[in-house]
This record gives sequence, structure tokens and C-alpha cells, in this order.
Amino acid sequence: MALVRWDPTRELATLQSEMNRLFDAFFGEGASVNGERSRWLPAMDLVERDNDYVLRVDLPGVKPEDVKVELEDDVLTISGERRAEHEERNEGAYRLERGYGRFVRSLTLPEGVDASKIAARLENGVLEVTVPKPEERKPQRIAIDVAQGSSAASEAAQAKGEGAAAPEGQPAAAQAA
Repeated sequence: MALVRWDPTRELATLQSEMNRLFDAFFGEGASVNGERSRWLPAMDLVERDNDYVLRVDLPGVKPEDVKVELEDDVLTISGERRAEHEERNEGAYRLERGYGRFVRSLTLPEGVDASKIAARLENGVLEVTVPKPEERKPQRIAIDVAQGSSAASEAAQAKGEGAAAPEGQPAAAQAA
């Protein structure tokens, strides 16, 4: 049997796509944003690298001033609008397939992400948001000070040969027993 490494970001992406599918099925072509129907939801990729996460969102035809990237309570939200580019015609037929409208995409980030280090760049119709991974919190060892009155007792024990250091994690009394 092959071992598969559990990747929480993959689980998060799967959950996000299932929620998007559910909302699309319930609301029709797209979910409602601020009371207006949206017919367009940009595709999004989330990639994990050694020191960060990279989120890429396809935003063809969207101007940088029409996009917002915000972080609030560990939730990264990308929102904006792609405006329609067609003109009104009175005669003749034409076909519109490209979606437009407002969109909102949100992802919950791991706790401890430093918001000041998040970077976003829009180039060639692709928004790339780089989110540094939070630093792992490692336990810190705390030194124990020996009280002044107990130093005479430890010197007397060492003189008798009983003062050998205890193995790490055991008190000296446990070693002598």
C-alpha cells in the first residue's frame, strides 16, 4: 500500500471547488455579489513551495484598479470586476460567451501569517499573490536556577559521591534510588 502525504492545502482547495460548484448549481450561472448576478468566476490555483504559498488567479481583461486583495482575520479575499465590452446593437445577431461581472474569492490562511509580507502582482492577466508561510513555533528550553540554600547540600552530596548528574528528564533523587 502506498503512503500518501496529507496536504491540508489540497483539502482546502477541494472544499473550495465543491462549495463553488454547490453555489453555481443553486444560483444558476454564478452567485450573487451585492445583489447583482455574476456570470464569471475566475479560475484560481494554489501552489505550496518551501517557504510560501502562491495563489494565481486568471483575470484577463481586468485592470489593476478593478481588483482588491485584502486580509482580515486570516481570510485572504480577492475581489473585483470585469466589465462588459460589448455595444448595443439594434439589428443583426451576435454572440457573447465571455463572462463578466463582479467576483469574490476567499481563502482561509494558516494562523500566524505576517500580512506585511504578502505580495501581489498582476501581469499578463494573471494575479499572483505570494503568502509567506508562518514561522513554526518551537518550544524554548528554560534554564532552572539553583536556590542559594541548596548549594551547600549539593556540595556535601558530591563529597559523598552521591552527586552524579541525573539523566536528562529525571530528578537526582530518582537516580540515587
